[in-house]
Amino acid sequence: MNLRGRNKVSPEFSMSSMTDIVFLLLVFFLLTSPAITPDALDLILPKAKGKTSNKQNLSVSITKDLDYYVNKERVSERGIEAYITKELSGVEEPTIILRAEEGVPIENAVKVMDIANRNKYKIVLAVRPN
Repeated sequence: MNLRGRNKVSPEFSMSSMTDIVFLLLVFFLLTSPAITPDALDLILPKAKGKTSNKQNLSVSITKDLDYYVNKERVSERGIEAYITKELSGVEEPTIILRAEEGVPIENAVKVMDIANRNKYKIVLAVRPN
């Protein structure tokens, strides 16, 4: 057998189909990534290294003006515990994502953490990637 005149890589193999697939996946993830936390307010979060968990049952947001939101529903500071317990009743392994805007006093964030602790809810503090 004489192999001198033949290419070792077949001419049918092309990287263009692979790049098309990668491009389509990139577009898909760019379009679907905002849908990961649809009930979250647009807040400027503090920076930190690490990663926020995507598994959540409830999102609690605290704005700079000290307004409390559960998902996108505005809730009074006094009524937040009752609202959270009502929303998470019957949920297996309930998780709260705490989104405190940059500049919110730590006491306000601790208040929500205390609610989670008393009711045995898992709580995760959301941050901006550093």
